[in-house]
Amino acid sequence: MFFGFGPRLKRLVRSGSESRTQECYARGMESALTGLELTALLGRGTRFDGKLYFSGRLRIDGSFSGEIRSEDVLVIGDGAEVTAEIDVDTVIVRGGTVTGNVRARTAIELYVPARIIGNLRSPSIFIDKGVKIEGSCTMAPVEAEAEEGGKARRAEGQASDPG
Repeated sequence: MFFGFGPRLKRLVRSGSESRTQECYARGMESALTGLELTALLGRGTRFDGKLYFSGRLRIDGSFSGEIRSEDVLVIGDGAEVTAEIDVDTVIVRGGTVTGNVRARTAIELYVPARIIGNLRSPSIFIDKGVKIEGSCTMAPVEAEAEEGGKARRAEGQASDPG
């Protein structure tokens, strides 16, 4: 009998009247799950409204509305309904609908049957054939835009300052 999560499983070993647990690895799972394990899951049938900040890898299969920010990976699953301003390191959309602007510091990956209604900005964007997008795609560093916005605001402040 096995129990546990991920590639490390504990096996219940019985010998005679004695029982003990033994740690073992599921065959073929360790390499496949390395770096792909989820930190959190917003499952089907779940609805969340508000601001979401997370570390690790988050997958949304339910409904989310609001703002999403992270230095890590966001996965949007098939059937998900996300209405949000998204600013993360990497976004992987496996399906579902995303309404709002998506900014990713490393990459955006879109797979069929995803539907995006909003603007995409990332230095690397992959779009599978058949993905529906209503908006613009900009392949440029995300930090550069934030710095340019800050410089423009500082320049406006200096121009309006009579001193």
